[in-house]
Amino acid sequence: MVKIRLKRMGAKKRPFYRLVVADSRSPRDGKFIEEIGYYDPLPNPATVRIDVDKVHEWMRKGARPSDVARKLLEREGILQRNAQSRRVVAPAAEVEAPAAAVAAEAEAPAAAAEPEVEAAPQEEQA
Repeated sequence: MVKIRLKRMGAKKRPFYRLVVADSRSPRDGKFIEEIGYYDPLPNPATVRIDVDKVHEWMRKGARPSDVARKLLEREGILQRNAQSRRVVAPAAEVEAPAAAVAAEAEAPAAAAEPEVEAAPQEEQA
């Protein structure tokens, strides 16, 4: 199986990664088929350069990204997040908004169902 994964480069405690297409049986830093980008996590913000056409070409051929490579590709907007994935968590604002809308809808029909009672004029007592 062919994988899209990161190959660690750089000195000790100074990581630099190349995004490569490699056979899944080859070692992490070993033989690879093609380099399709790089990722440098040290600068702020991190430097990422990926050849989008090559990524799509290899994925059409059946290459599968590793977990870390998939996150990197999703963050760069090359891949879309899978809605069924366990790892994708909706932001808190999106979770709270539907709950508030449901609560508002539940209160609205209850208020509309209550009949309005007109205030009866009180008789004046002399």
